[in-house]
Amino acid sequence: MDKNAEKVWTNCLKIIKDIVEWQHYKTWFEPIKPVSLKNNILIIQVPSQFFFEYLEEHYVNLLAKTLKRELGKDAGLEYRIMVDSGNIKNKPLTMDVSGQGFKTYSNNEMDFPLVISNPVKNPFVIPGLKKMQIDPQLNPIYTFDAFIEGDCNRVARRAGKAVAEKPGANSFNPLVIYGGVGLGKTHLAQAIGNEVKRLHPNKVVLYVSSEKFINQFMDHSRNNAINDFIHFYQLIDVLIIDDVQFFNKAEKSQDAFFAIFNHLHQSGKQLVLTSDKSPKDLEGVQERLLSRFRWGLSADLQIPDYETRIDILEKKMKNDGLEMPKEVVKYIAYNINSNVRELEGTLISLLAQSSLNRREIDLDLAKKVLRNFIRTSSKEITIDTIQKMVCEYFAVPYDKLLQKTRKREIVQARQITMYLAKAFTKNSLKTIGEHFGGRDHTTVIHSCQTVKDLMDTDSVFRENVLELQQKVQLAAM
Repeated sequence: MDKNAEKVWTNCLKIIKDIVEWQHYKTWFEPIKPVSLKNNILIIQVPSQFFFEYLEEHYVNLLAKTLKRELGKDAGLEYRIMVDSGNIKNKPLTMDVSGQGFKTYSNNEMDFPLVISNPVKNPFVIPGLKKMQIDPQLNPIYTFDAFIEGDCNRVARRAGKAVAEKPGANSFNPLVIYGGVGLGKTHLAQAIGNEVKRLHPNKVVLYVSSEKFINQFMDHSRNNAINDFIHFYQLIDVLIIDDVQFFNKAEKSQDAFFAIFNHLHQSGKQLVLTSDKSPKDLEGVQERLLSRFRWGLSADLQIPDYETRIDILEKKMKNDGLEMPKEVVKYIAYNINSNVRELEGTLISLLAQSSLNRREIDLDLAKKVLRNFIRTSSKEITIDTIQKMVCEYFAVPYDKLLQKTRKREIVQARQITMYLAKAFTKNSLKTIGEHFGGRDHTTVIHSCQTVKDLMDTDSVFRENVLELQQKVQLAAM
C-alpha cells in the first residue's frame, strides 16, 4: 500500500466522518482501501461494481471536495473494483475506473478479457419472461389485510409494514421473524413481499425457501456455476428466505449465503428471514451468519390469544362469505388454541361436515367435528379457575381480589366471581367465602344479589357478566 495514498485517504476520512451519518460511513467508506497516489490522482479499491456506482451517485461531490482540499484543484480519483474472474487459479480481477468513465482492466499480472454485459443466469427463469425479469415467487393471497394483528404478533407485523414501506432504508435489516409452526411466519414474510411490489413496482423481490436455495446451490455447484448463482442473488432488492433453520446441515450453502447477505446489506438492499427459533437458539448455523442476523430486528410470533383467535375466524368467514352462530365461533376459538393453521383447518372441516350432512352449523356439530382436534372431556370448573378468568378479564391482580379494599373495580370483580362460583361450582356458600380471604356466607349472598340487581339496571355490566358466563361455559365443555 502506498503510504502517501494512505495518508491522503486517512485525512479525507477525518473530514467525511464528521459529515456523513455513522451507519453510512461504516457501510460506504470503511470498506474502501487506498491503493496508490500518482500524478495527484488517488486510486481507491472498492468491493464491487455496485459499490462504485453508489459512491458515484451519492457521494461524488463529497469525495471531490475532500480530495481537492487535500491535493489541490487538480486532484483526481480512480476506483479499483474487485471483480470475480471466475477462475480460482487467477489472482482477483480488478477494474480501474477513472472519474471520467474511462475503464482499463487488469488482473495484476496479465490482461484479462472482462465482458460486463453478459447476463447472469436466472435460476427462477419462467417461460415467456424477459432474460432478467424475475418471478417474485409470491402468493397474492398473503397480504397485510389478511394478517390479523393482536398482542401475539403486533411487533412483527408493524416492523414488516415499516420494511415494506422503506425496504433497505430502515433499521430492521435484516428482519428476522421467528415462531412455532402455523403461527403465520410465511404469511407475514410474503405479505412484506407483496406490499413492496405494490408500493415499489420497480423493486426486484424474491421469496425462496431455504431448502430451494440449498438445492439450487447444489445444482450450480455440480455445474461449476456457483459464481452465477451468487451473482444472481446479488441482483435482488428484497430477498425473503423462509425457514433459515434448515441451513444447519448445509455448510457450503451457508458460505454462499454469507457472501450474498454481505453484498445485499452493504448495498442497502432488504433481507427478510424466517425461522422456527430465535437466532440465538439456532444450532448448526455459522456464528458469522448468526451475528449478522442480529444486526436488525428479531420479532417473534406467539400463539394468538382468545380474542385474536375470534378475529381470525371472523375474518376468514367474511372473506369466504360464511355465516356461523357466535357461540360456535367462540367454542372453536376457545378450544383450538395451538396455532392459526389448526384454527382454519377446524373451520374448513366444520363447513365440509355441514355441507356433506346437509345440516346447519350449530354447537352440537362443532363439538362433533372438534373431537378430531381436541381431547373432549367434561372439565370440572373450580373457584380458582373462575377467579383467574375474572382477574384476566378485568386486568385485576389476583391478590387484590382477596384483600379488603373498597375500590369499585375490585369490589365488582369480586362480586362477579362469587356469583359465577355459585352458579358453576358445587361448593357451599361458606367454601366460596373462604376462597376470598375468609369471608362468610352472608357476604356471598349479598354479592350474588348485587350482581343480579346491576345486571337489570346496567347494560355494560350485564354484557360483561354474560361474556364471562360464556367463557366459563366453554371452559367446562
